Amino acid sequence: MNNSKNPTPYLLLSVLLIVIDQASKMLVHHYMEPGFSGQIPLIGDWLKLHYVLNPGMAFGMQLGHEYGKLFLTLFRLVAMVGIGWYLVHLARTEAPKGLLWALSMILAGAVGNVIDSTFYGVLLDNAPYGSPTPWFHGQVIDMIFVDFWEGFIPDWVPLWGGQYYSTPIFNIADSCIFLGVCSILIFQNQMQGQKPAESPTEAPAQDPSSDESMDQPTTEAPDTTEPDQKDGPTNETPRQES
Repeated sequence: MNNSKNPTPYLLLSVLLIVIDQASKMLVHHYMEPGFSGQIPLIGDWLKLHYVLNPGMAFGMQLGHEYGKLFLTLFRLVAMVGIGWYLVHLARTEAPKGLLWALSMILAGAVGNVIDSTFYGVLLDNAPYGSPTPWFHGQVIDMIFVDFWEGFIPDWVPLWGGQYYSTPIFNIADSCIFLGVCSILIFQNQMQGQKPAESPTEAPAQDPSSDESMDQPTTEAPDTTEPDQKDGPTNETPRQES
């Protein structure tokens, strides 16, 4: 198989990122206390580990319907399958490598959060109270807290006005999606300019018998006509003397 058409390297990157994402969530779940009491500073006061459970989408957004979480999880499942199929399809059509690496990161982020939503309600018993079923209602574990702003949003801001907000807390899966999407948006011109390496075309094979025939000298048949016959017969009559 042509290496440029092989989707395996991109899928392996997705698997590696998924393992890192799930390992970090398990470590946070088993060794950290939720909330500010278990917060761990990493770099100054602006980068911290902060264990929270997210019942909705990115940045804590939720669907208000009773089955909103179920719809969200099913949507994530469909998106995960679609992104995976699209990645394999593009790899086999020799799409730009930058685009394929970015899509592999997006796929890893989608799968990581799907695992949380689908199984954590059962495995970690963290489904919100009153959920119809723990399946597909697991809460996503977030822990990366870049704390550079917090406060009340002005009342004139639609939807969120008058509420207290801080910088969103996210996880490695969210980071993969964010970085993958940003890479596509920022470097799309360079990605479109990338072309797969073309294999050199081989010259058509020549028939060796034809070469030999061209190298052999041609021999002409000897001229066997007599000198008098070369010019052909003459029609002149001999001149008589008077």
